[in-house]
Amino acid sequence: MNKHKKICGVIAIILVIMAVIFHAQIRDCTKQIINKIHPGEDTTQNEPFAGISLQQFQYNCMIANGEILAYAPEFSEEDVYTFLQGPKAWGNGVPWSGEWCLEYAKGQYFGSFGCGFCCIANLYSTFSDYECSPLDVYKYAREVTGYVPTKASAAIDWGNMKLLLQKMGFQCDVYYKPDSYEEFQNQIKNCKSAIVLVCSANDDTFWKNIPGHYVTISLYDEINDDVFLGEPGSPTKNRTRVPLKYVYDALKTTSKFQYLMVDSYSQEDNQWKHDGIDDQWNRP
Repeated sequence: MNKHKKICGVIAIILVIMAVIFHAQIRDCTKQIINKIHPGEDTTQNEPFAGISLQQFQYNCMIANGEILAYAPEFSEEDVYTFLQGPKAWGNGVPWSGEWCLEYAKGQYFGSFGCGFCCIANLYSTFSDYECSPLDVYKYAREVTGYVPTKASAAIDWGNMKLLLQKMGFQCDVYYKPDSYEEFQNQIKNCKSAIVLVCSANDDTFWKNIPGHYVTISLYDEINDDVFLGEPGSPTKNRTRVPLKYVYDALKTTSKFQYLMVDSYSQEDNQWKHDGIDDQWNRP
C-alpha cells in the first residue's frame, strides 16, 4: 500500500511540474505575440487560459515559433466593391447601383456595355486607398487609352483594360483558358482578384442568355472551392459565392482572352489617384 502511495505521489508531482512548465511556455509565447502588437506592454497579469482559449494560444504559439503559417486574407467580403451597371437596379434603389447607368455612347446605354468599367472600378476602389465610380473609369479610359466606343461595341477590350489598370497602379496580365481546371484553380487561388469574361454559350449552368459579360471574382475559398462574385448585370447574383468550376466552364473561348488576373497594387505606380464618387448612387 505504501509503495502504491509513493508511486501515486511521484506521478502527481510529475504532473504538477509538467503543468507548470506547460503554463510557463504558453505565457512566454503569449507575451511574445502580444509584444509584437503592443511593444513594451506588460502581459504577466490576467492569464486564465482554458478550453478554446488555450487552444487558440497554443495555435498562436505555433505561429510565433514558425511551426505553422498564419493565413489571414487582407480583406473581407465587406471590403469588396461590386458596382451594378443597369437602370433597373438604379430605379429600384438597389445598393451598388448608380446614375452612371444612364450614360449614353454611340447608340448604347451604359447598362448594355458598362460591365467592364464596373469591374475595373471594383478593383480600384477595393485595393487602392481611393474610390471611383464606373463612370469615372469610363471617362479616364477615354483620356488615357485607345478605347473609343463604337456602334458595333462600346465595351472595353482586353488590351485597353490591361493598360488602364496598369496606369491605376496594378500589376496584371491577361490569360487564355487553361486546358485543366486545376491550373485555373491554382491561378485564382494565388492572385488578388480577377476579371473574367463569361458566356452562356460555353456553359449556362449559372449564366443564362449571356453572349459575353465581364464579372469580378475574389476571395477564393479552398475548402468550398468557390469565389466571391461581383456581378454588374445581376442584383440577385451580385455579392454571392459561386463555385469556381462554374466560372471556368463558362469562360468565353471565342474571345481573344478569357480573363485578367491582378497580382499586386502599388500606390507609387498609381498615375490616377482619383478619390471620391460625385455621381448619385446607392451606397450600401
